[in-house]
Amino acid sequence: MQSVEVVITNPSGLHARPAALFTRAAGRFGARITVENLDRGNGPVDAKSILMLLTAGVSHGHRIRIAAAGPDEDEAIETLGGMIREGLGEGPAASVQTD
Repeated sequence: MQSVEVVITNPSGLHARPAALFTRAAGRFGARITVENLDRGNGPVDAKSILMLLTAGVSHGHRIRIAAAGPDEDEAIETLGGMIREGLGEGPAASVQTD
């Protein structure tokens, strides 16, 4: 299992459009992928389900943990962490800590 902790810096967090982009990307991987909101204590939730991801309540400034387990876990963590670092198309880069 691989994981990465990321601070969300894009203005809307993982809501609506950014969450849809994130879940679509997560769905391309065979690995089981979860997201945990470390600031609110919500999750872990299935990163491939937009409804579950929205229930995590990830907003601007929150720390999340993305975890992946499976055959393509490394690529999944790299891709999804990169999306967060790039601001999900909305804004500045996030700070990242890798486990």
